[in-house]
Amino acid sequence: MPELSPRRRRLVLAICCMSLLIVSLDVTALNVALPSMQRELDASTSGLQWTIDAYTLVLASLLMLAGSTADRIGRKRVFLAGLVVFAAGSLLCSLAPNLDALIAFRMIQAVGGSMLNPVAMSIITNTFTDPRERARAIGVWGAVVGISMAAGPLVGGLLVDSVGWRAIFWVNLPVGLTALLLTLRFVPESRAPRARRPDPVGQLLVIALFASLTYAIIEAPDAGPGTVAPFAALALFALVGLLVYEPRRAEPLIDLRFFRSAPFSGATVIAISAFAALGGFLFLSTLYLQNVRGLDALHAGLWMLPMAVPMFLCAPLSGRLVGSRGPRLPLAIAGCAMTVSAVLFAAFGAERSDPTLFAGYVLFGIGFGFVNAPITNTAVSGMPRAQAGVAAAVASTSRQLGQTLGVAVIGAVLAAGVGSSPYRHAFVTASRPGWWILAACGVAVLALGLFTNGRWARRTAERTAQRLESPEVREAAGAAV
Repeated sequence: MPELSPRRRRLVLAICCMSLLIVSLDVTALNVALPSMQRELDASTSGLQWTIDAYTLVLASLLMLAGSTADRIGRKRVFLAGLVVFAAGSLLCSLAPNLDALIAFRMIQAVGGSMLNPVAMSIITNTFTDPRERARAIGVWGAVVGISMAAGPLVGGLLVDSVGWRAIFWVNLPVGLTALLLTLRFVPESRAPRARRPDPVGQLLVIALFASLTYAIIEAPDAGPGTVAPFAALALFALVGLLVYEPRRAEPLIDLRFFRSAPFSGATVIAISAFAALGGFLFLSTLYLQNVRGLDALHAGLWMLPMAVPMFLCAPLSGRLVGSRGPRLPLAIAGCAMTVSAVLFAAFGAERSDPTLFAGYVLFGIGFGFVNAPITNTAVSGMPRAQAGVAAAVASTSRQLGQTLGVAVIGAVLAAGVGSSPYRHAFVTASRPGWWILAACGVAVLALGLFTNGRWARRTAERTAQRLESPEVREAAGAAV
């Protein structure tokens, strides 16, 4: 990629952030619309879970393929294709006649989404080569998540109350078109000097692992252990297959050598934990505010502002802290805030009074606002620039897998707890185990944030980067730049 002027670099960052905005806005706005969709489409709790997880599942399954493909054939080209497919999928979702069609169209939308965020992050990584400048750019990238969190519930609530839930998908069309035109004009192309071969077996194993695991978790409360046991076994088989097959390939879909770096491995688990907490938190909050408290979509969206605003304010601060002091402090703040928030709900019934509900939302917003920048910076800064696309894709995959598992696990716990009891009266008690699970996710963020950013962990990252940068490894792996 040619060296760009500061103004052009900022413009490239803005264009990449637009892709993140439509993907993140879609998720947060759709959460507010879940009760309305449940009524119109006559959906069960598991149906609502699939509405969210069909998207994140496909996204998680294809992100690494999209990252390596972009490094091979051109990041700009794949990014443009992603914008087109995502917009087309959004249009189809707005026209879905029933729940099954909506789930299928969400999967199409996710195919486009898989070509946006990891590729955009790879473009940013190769555009901002100075570590401090890159950390600030990643902080801006994280702030966009906060913007989508702040705007998503409000936009979603306003559209659901005034037009209907289908209008949520219309928002993606003008933003996607604008990003498409700007990308054609201003984003330079970059690709690998040597093509990296596809890994179809690895890709099929990843899809089998994620899909079977998610199905087993979501359907367990209704179908029973006997029905989901084969899918759990398939997930285990796919995991073992990945661990055995991938190291034997010169150009694997998942380069398991990355995980020899303690910071990279820690960032992966932190991403899964943090985004599992986010997915579960949004799922429980949306259903509680509308189905238990009886709020309409707009007022439910307003209640989420105490969570969204701190996310927006803390994300750029986190990016600056990562650039000046490293990732340990932001991750410690994130882990503590997310843990305390979940414990407020699990142990003290925070949802029963407005002040404690407000405090729980604020604390979670602070925690999640601090967690994004250190995850991304750790994932890409400990690797050679040649591996930026794949490393960013692994980090993005961890996020989507975490959100998928969060919705699946928390939804399954909620469905099992509610059972045949009246929904409004059973919700608070049934959701308590779910809140304890979210508290455990916060503890994982705190513990791993402290453990994987010490001196020993940094040495493992340096050794891993040296191995990946050696001429024989680059030749064997066909590394992307």
